[in-house]
Amino acid sequence: MKFMFISGFLFFCCFTSQEQLNIKASEALLVRIIPEQADQIILKPINAEKNKDVFEIETVNDKIVLRGNDGVAVASGLYYYLNEYCHAQITWNGINLRLPATLPLPKKKIRKVTPYDYRYYMNYCTFNYSMSWWNWARWEKEIDWMALHGINMPLAITGEEYTWYLVYKEMGFSDADLKDFFCGPAYFSWFWMGNLDGWGGPLPLAWMKSHFELEKKIINRERALGMRPVLPAFTGHVPASFKKKFPNAKLKKTNWNNGFGDTYILDAGDSLFAELGKRFLEKQTDMLATDHLYSADTFNENEPPSDEPSYLSSLSAKVYGGMREADSAAIWVMQGWLFFSDKKFWKEPQTEALLKAVPDDKMIVLDLATEIEPVWKRTSAFYGKPWIWNMLNNFGGNTNLFGRIETVASQPAKALNDPASGNMKGIGLTMEAIEQNPVMYELMTDNTWRNESIDLDEWLPKYIFNRYGVSDKHALKAWNVLRKTVYTVPADRYKRDGAESIIQARPTFDSLTHWANTKLNYDAKDLLPALDEMIKAIPACKNSDGFQFDLIDVTRQVLANYASPLQQQFVQAYKNKDADAFAKYSKRFIALIGDMDQLLATRTDFLLGPWIASARKWGNNEKEKALYEFNAKDLITLWGDKNCPLNEYSCRQWSGLLNDFYKPRWQQFFTKASLALREGKKMDIDAFTTEIKNWEWHWVNKRKDYKIATTGDPIVMAKVMYKKYRSVIQNAGN
Repeated sequence: MKFMFISGFLFFCCFTSQEQLNIKASEALLVRIIPEQADQIILKPINAEKNKDVFEIETVNDKIVLRGNDGVAVASGLYYYLNEYCHAQITWNGINLRLPATLPLPKKKIRKVTPYDYRYYMNYCTFNYSMSWWNWARWEKEIDWMALHGINMPLAITGEEYTWYLVYKEMGFSDADLKDFFCGPAYFSWFWMGNLDGWGGPLPLAWMKSHFELEKKIINRERALGMRPVLPAFTGHVPASFKKKFPNAKLKKTNWNNGFGDTYILDAGDSLFAELGKRFLEKQTDMLATDHLYSADTFNENEPPSDEPSYLSSLSAKVYGGMREADSAAIWVMQGWLFFSDKKFWKEPQTEALLKAVPDDKMIVLDLATEIEPVWKRTSAFYGKPWIWNMLNNFGGNTNLFGRIETVASQPAKALNDPASGNMKGIGLTMEAIEQNPVMYELMTDNTWRNESIDLDEWLPKYIFNRYGVSDKHALKAWNVLRKTVYTVPADRYKRDGAESIIQARPTFDSLTHWANTKLNYDAKDLLPALDEMIKAIPACKNSDGFQFDLIDVTRQVLANYASPLQQQFVQAYKNKDADAFAKYSKRFIALIGDMDQLLATRTDFLLGPWIASARKWGNNEKEKALYEFNAKDLITLWGDKNCPLNEYSCRQWSGLLNDFYKPRWQQFFTKASLALREGKKMDIDAFTTEIKNWEWHWVNKRKDYKIATTGDPIVMAKVMYKKYRSVIQNAGN
């Protein structure tokens, strides 16, 4: 067998074309990740083990030899090596790649085989709550992260709107017919799920074209690494103008009930349903090729018109039939969110009817929030369908420390080894947003190459060491507190996701609001020792990027929690008609918001500016830039119009947003309340709410730039906030 060296890497000349593609992509990834040491690693192919992905690492002739059956396996082997031998780590919120010039050589051969066929990634919502404004450079980093963490089945819906645009144009629809159909760039997730039309639009054709080109780069890179992207399919959602074009079409009007207009669903029994589904998949396949995996979600947070099992079975069969018409090898990948979010409707007969109408080998079900509620346990493991155990963890991109760390460490393997789990075929990440709580995602993906539960007593110290680059007793103590507080949800307490701060709520005298849920899964003061230990860890860990993020994040959480007792104090003062006390506590509340803004300004992770700037950058003219800026600001505040009931669902604790949105909103509230106290009147809350909604609407439509670079030193600022607030918080409410 003949060999050849290219750029310091060893290749087999007899690779298949796919192997060559995988190795070439792996070579490029290796150079991107560790450019200075890349030539010390030799890449070689290896056969899968009984169709399971595998990697090997060993020392041969003083070189590190890394083998994998595809690009993802190779990348996973690389990350395993970096974790275990170099004590390195790559997360969204902190990178430790301080490697020695000469890489350490493994003393024994390492071989890992995954028990999971599928390692799924992304939720429809991720594409907007986190990825709305990503360019290719940011996508390239994410695909590298995916490969390093073993992902081989990513959802890929970027640019879908352009394919539909072409399909509808070929069917005779004009741009005017489609003007009110396509939504703005921040709302595609809910548009494709049939929840809304047109909001945040009209969508420029330039956006459609640019993001279709972006999608081609995304899926080409994913495939080059051996991933199988999950592409979209038709579920029935059509433009309102469809009725005009096809007056005999069977359309059903539906409404999401969140302040948006009606949308229209083409009846699966209409002959146009199969035709339209086939047209779309053929057009998509012609332009993007296919891996035969298709995402389609019927009735996402919308109830079907009938709960008759026969109706649901027929519906499901027709949705799948539409896929099969265009691709005989089609496999339907279904987000199982409906079984979680609407348990009253989806009882056993309805669920069984929907699922059993499709052949078992032609559907994969995502148990979308298994760490919250394992739906597989009440559906006979989805009645024989292959299914995937997923961690959801984050809703809306909210900024909070939260997770079920014990569950994620133990339950995937327990489910895998449970005879009742049926055809469990994979694990996945289905968060609504990323770039927070990195420990939860490192932990979840570490299940990939194991078939036994993770021992957190062993895993967590290694995680901290890899993250901070040093072993420090104070850092470990801090994390043991975090493990027992923010990352634990008591078994007797239902908690879907992390709490927000009352700061982010539309100003109120109440302690809880609709979306800004401030109820913690732990006692706020129990978190203080974690901050104490993080401060003590500064001398040893201060040079670590990951530590700096964690220090700011823990400090942020402590301050965010403190807003609740402060609010209770000014509320009590208002009830007591004590104007002086009300002024004192409201002043402290405003100062807290400003201090949090200053703290968060030290980390790019917590800046509003890049979110706005990256949105505007996609615009080709001022009109487009203004539209994208509106989308970016609206999603994370009002979500829809000024009366939208989803306001604050996607709230963020970001520097710029705190000072420019939350703080002035509360200042107006305090001004009105103070005036009412001085005049001896009851504050007119309804009038204030109407007023503040108008102010909010003005804010989301206003043109303004925010800082895109950090300000201040995170270590210094954390110390300042600790000194100012630690004892105050400890004594709050005493």
